[in-house]
Amino acid sequence: MRHRLEYLIVRLLIALVRVMPGPLVRAGGTILGLALYGIDRGHRRIAQRNLTTAFPTRRPAERRAIARAAFAHFGRLLFELLRFGTLSPAKMLARVEFDGEERSRLAYAQGRGVLFVTGHFGFWELQAMVHALRVEPVSILARALDNPHLDRLLERIRQRTGNTVVYRRGTIRRVMRTLQAGHGVAVLIDQHIMSRDAIYVDFFDRPAATTPAVAALALRTGAPVVPVFALPLGGGRYRMIYEHPIEPPRADSTDAVRELTQRCTDVLEMYVRRHPELWLWMHRRWRDNGPAADGVRGMFLSAEQDEADSGIVD
Repeated sequence: MRHRLEYLIVRLLIALVRVMPGPLVRAGGTILGLALYGIDRGHRRIAQRNLTTAFPTRRPAERRAIARAAFAHFGRLLFELLRFGTLSPAKMLARVEFDGEERSRLAYAQGRGVLFVTGHFGFWELQAMVHALRVEPVSILARALDNPHLDRLLERIRQRTGNTVVYRRGTIRRVMRTLQAGHGVAVLIDQHIMSRDAIYVDFFDRPAATTPAVAALALRTGAPVVPVFALPLGGGRYRMIYEHPIEPPRADSTDAVRELTQRCTDVLEMYVRRHPELWLWMHRRWRDNGPAADGVRGMFLSAEQDEADSGIVD
């Protein structure tokens, strides 16, 4: 019943934002985010602890202001995503400008596929949607939502412009095929990974358990890694940024996966430092400091075992 009620509320929001003026949509999202900041003490404390870790020299009042702004941003993100998903492709493209688009096209031209990396930062969902219209559709690696009704709704929004959502089971094999066919794969790299395959890299000068999948896939396939970021311009417009591809480690590197993962994380950190109010501080990014068993080979073996169990392996 709770899942159905949540779904009905979101459907009602979609019906409302479809007819609401843009400024009212953004104002509604801001109010929702600030309301959550006021009542969700658990996530507010997580955000404040994370900000203390990331910005220990800033004043407490400044960190609280960033936390409030982050809650407000994610409220706007929800409303603007629901509104954006109702627009025609032409209206979507009319609301965005592209910075570095040629970098993505040059990456595709290498014929090895492209790994687009970002985090829970800015308007990443919107960037994936318009990338499909401006360049070509991508496969989006995602974790299913706990609410199956909302999960199907979000999947429809993500796929509306031609993208494909890929969930955990069978992921590695499907991603390999996508890259070998010369297409793009979008991955979020800023979530804590509770897995024996996680590797630890520095994020705001503190070890953070991170997926090795992007680096392992890039090194295995030769696919370029292109960081992407979507920034708000105001007035319901956005700038979609394609950064320079991440320079791969030297061929004689003794820890290439960790080195490449650190380089990807460094680019994300650079953007979070510039615009801290646009990142998901409510996530428990740092949970411990111990090294994990890296085992990249184990990642592929375990993933392929999952595929075999589900009948995906040929």
